[in-house]
Amino acid sequence: MKKLLFPLTLVFGLIGTAHAFDGNAEAGKAKSTTCVACHGTDGNSQVDMYPKIAGQHASYLYKQLKEFKLGMETGGKQGRDNAIMFGMVAGLSDQDMKDLAAYYSSQKMKPGSTPENVISAGEKLYRGGDAERGIAACIACHGPRGNGSGLANFPKIAFQNATYLKTTLTEFRDGKRANDPNGMMRDIAKKLTDADIELLSQYLGGLH
Repeated sequence: MKKLLFPLTLVFGLIGTAHAFDGNAEAGKAKSTTCVACHGTDGNSQVDMYPKIAGQHASYLYKQLKEFKLGMETGGKQGRDNAIMFGMVAGLSDQDMKDLAAYYSSQKMKPGSTPENVISAGEKLYRGGDAERGIAACIACHGPRGNGSGLANFPKIAFQNATYLKTTLTEFRDGKRANDPNGMMRDIAKKLTDADIELLSQYLGGLH
């Protein structure tokens, strides 16, 4: 099967926009007490609807926190719209967000699992995409093990909670979430069926 990959010039261009990160993990740990209810003590959420943020790229976490705050300040017109997170970021300074991102990125994401019946089809879609439908291979940005790239702000998606992934892909497809670089995820997700989204969400839980 022909694989659809993003042009290298686009990827390198995104990498070139990355900035140095200067968060303090120890300070972030002290500030993380309000995050525990949803994300767990170490960022490994036991509630499937919330994301695991342990081991996620610090630059990506920082970007999301900034965009939640922008969403709060603009009534959801810009940034990322999420009522729960609006309350969490309301009192955070820029340094607070960097410190929290540094702390959670220093933790280790716990492996999930992939149901046996989705491994073959999930791997095929993740690694090869679907040329006939114009669906790019997920591996192009997120890598063979789903680790993404901190420099390009492509998140780690391996081991992620399935319900959260399903919700996120659906939000990108429906345009409810629109903070992806150059609309890349929206372009891909709008071509995914409900079955595709369910398949990828289940497959990524144990990808490694």
